[in-house]
Amino acid sequence: MKKEKPKKKVVKADAKTDITYTDFAFGKENYKWLLVALAFLLVGFILMIGGGSDDPKIFNYGMFNFQRLTLSPVFLFIGYLLGIYAIMKKPKDTH
Repeated sequence: MKKEKPKKKVVKADAKTDITYTDFAFGKENYKWLLVALAFLLVGFILMIGGGSDDPKIFNYGMFNFQRLTLSPVFLFIGYLLGIYAIMKKPKDTH
């Protein structure tokens, strides 16, 4: 069974011009990039969790480790950049 491309709709603005658009704003590749970006963001926020102390009278320096101060923000930054790329990338199936 063949996959069909999304049907294009033609809207007549006036007698001289036709505006053509597809049903979806993003293509399949855009959604894949968006899912990758969301995965990076999820990992970044998970890496940021923790570092607190069970006893409020004792300060825990575990919150200042490499994972929370460096690695997590790098994942978040990459995730946001990939999200912007996924939104701005022009789908291949549009003209």
